[in-house]
Amino acid sequence: MLGANIYNIILEPVYSEKATVLSEQSKYTFKVAKSATKLDVKNAIEKIFEVKVLDVNILNTKGKIKVFKGVKGSRSGFKKAIVSLEKGKVIEFTKGA
Repeated sequence: MLGANIYNIILEPVYSEKATVLSEQSKYTFKVAKSATKLDVKNAIEKIFEVKVLDVNILNTKGKIKVFKGVKGSRSGFKKAIVSLEKGKVIEFTKGA
């Protein structure tokens, strides 16, 4: 994704119990664009949060199959990235004015 806006690569952070436990180990989870690569994610995180990224793991999650009033449907899947930072480094999501 050469020349893509870095804010179009990183869509949002993932807030879950597992993601919270990982954040204690300097690992953070983000939803990313379907076309994003590990290198794209690494560069975007380093520019947005001004931290040094050591490793990026990417997972494609499938959407769950659900039944509502007898009609089958599925939730949309997404791509997520688990980003490992240097030991002791932190990303603050709630920082603001």
